Amino acid sequence: MGLRRARGALLRLISVSIVCMGFAQAAPAGMIGTAYLLDDESRVASLSRIEVLLARDDVATQLEAFGVERSMVLERLNGLSHAELLELEGQLDSQVAGGDIIGLIGAVFVVLLILELVGVTDIFKSF
Repeated sequence: MGLRRARGALLRLISVSIVCMGFAQAAPAGMIGTAYLLDDESRVASLSRIEVLLARDDVATQLEAFGVERSMVLERLNGLSHAELLELEGQLDSQVAGGDIIGLIGAVFVVLLILELVGVTDIFKSF
């Protein structure tokens, strides 16, 4: 009787194995292209440059003043695509350290002009 049960169990096991062999899936394999690797390396480099900028004390202080946590910023950066990271990095690189000097000169000129018109100062003397 024990031999008969063992044969029945073995027969069931082999039947299930044969049926399940048809459901096996092969993993698609392929070569990783050079462009993919370069794109990935470029993304990592862009991300590290932005993280270095965010690690500066003045930037961290300003983020805290805005009520933004650094971990939240890093999480959002990791979610950006490579094109978005490149655009953000380009915008950061184009920023002038002291701000826009043309705007500052224009603002000072407007203030001086208003003070002259009101009569507070006498900067623009007629010769």
